[in-house]
Amino acid sequence: MEFVISHLAKSYGGHKVLTDVDYSFSEGRIYGLLGRNGAGKTTLFNCLNGDIDFDKGKYFFREDGAEREVESDDIGYVLSTPTVPGFLTGREFLRFFMDIHSDRIRDKKSPEEYLKYMHISEDTWDRLMKDYSHGTKNKMQMLINIIAGPKLILLDEPLTSLDVVVAEEMKDIFRSQKEGRVLIFSTHLLDIALDLCDEIILLNHGCLEPVEKANLGNEDFKKKVIEALKDADDT
Repeated sequence: MEFVISHLAKSYGGHKVLTDVDYSFSEGRIYGLLGRNGAGKTTLFNCLNGDIDFDKGKYFFREDGAEREVESDDIGYVLSTPTVPGFLTGREFLRFFMDIHSDRIRDKKSPEEYLKYMHISEDTWDRLMKDYSHGTKNKMQMLINIIAGPKLILLDEPLTSLDVVVAEEMKDIFRSQKEGRVLIFSTHLLDIALDLCDEIILLNHGCLEPVEKANLGNEDFKKKVIEALKDADDT
């Protein structure tokens, strides 16, 4: 299975944010979408998630040589600022989510098993989520995407503002979710992309460019990537 973006473009007025995004993503891999703040990473994700319209292009899955449209259930979206219903406890939220999506959950577990899997402390399970830490809210947001089992997961700077322990836990969880899926992980931090991702792509001047991880051991090449990121931030 591949997720394919074909010549996608998006402008705001006269400002071109995405000029010609054209790339194929293979299942079973984490792709690091590298770009400075303002380069268009969130815009790209919002186009793919259907939150905003784009000017031209398309995206689709390629399975067994045939194209098929992307449906809403195919995509999971983890925001950098997690949004959870603060009036529910963690356990209540999971029960509610699992009830309304019972027909699409393939690997059914109890809410308690899911919470343990995410390393969410038992003393928080019955607390209102409005009182959860940023990291725990982020874990809850990721958890519902794991339960729903989408083919494509968009991760928009999900490790921002997390402490070191929680960030490492989240990385391990991302790695465990690669099978049968495509994960696209956006970040402006090169070191995180190198540590977590199987492949790195650079959003530069509204286009995607592959970056060979092996070349990033070369300081001159690394400086070129950083300069490209600076240029992208200025556009």
